[in-house]
Amino acid sequence: MARYIMEEMPDIQGTGERILYPKLARIEQVSTEDLIYEITSCSGFNRGVVEGVLAEVAIEMAYLMANGKSVKLDGIGTFTPSLTLCSDKEREKPGEGETHRNARSIMVGNVNFRVEKTMIRRINERCDLERAPWKPRRSSKKYSSEQRLALAVKYLEHHPYLTVREYQKMTGLLRTTATEELRQWAKQPDSGIGIDGWGTHRIYIKKVVTSL
Repeated sequence: MARYIMEEMPDIQGTGERILYPKLARIEQVSTEDLIYEITSCSGFNRGVVEGVLAEVAIEMAYLMANGKSVKLDGIGTFTPSLTLCSDKEREKPGEGETHRNARSIMVGNVNFRVEKTMIRRINERCDLERAPWKPRRSSKKYSSEQRLALAVKYLEHHPYLTVREYQKMTGLLRTTATEELRQWAKQPDSGIGIDGWGTHRIYIKKVVTSL
């Protein structure tokens, strides 16, 4: 039995309308040990075989992605490596005479996963949902969306970048709402907020707004 809550989405347009979307209430993480037990319990494979195959799959996937390949596991999905700059390196700038980055300045920062439709179908076939009896936490209503944007822009006037965690503390929004709102601000050309980095290294920076 999986439980869900209805979580509030940010109101970027400032309409005052509350937008709710379903979200699993609690996600419990299954360990490799638990997964091996489940596989051996419902199949004819012994523990040593399952454990060995999983270990080899992890090693070979790392090797293949290190060579610039994506890995597709039928019924699961596709894993694709993505690059980022090392944390102590400045970004490369276009044009002659500007800073250029070499291979030593770049590393794999994340692995993107795209799930197969087969996996989603299998999950839905086995998923029995029930609404959670407790009330979900709500984001603070202390500031309007325009006020939150102003706070973020002001913060970036005195700091080189803004993180989701800092935006949460600043506005009182929950993490999911704060993340989505910052992404939406970054998509708007006149917001004054830009985006940089990938995955867990994603940050928000000051964007110069030019008028024609």
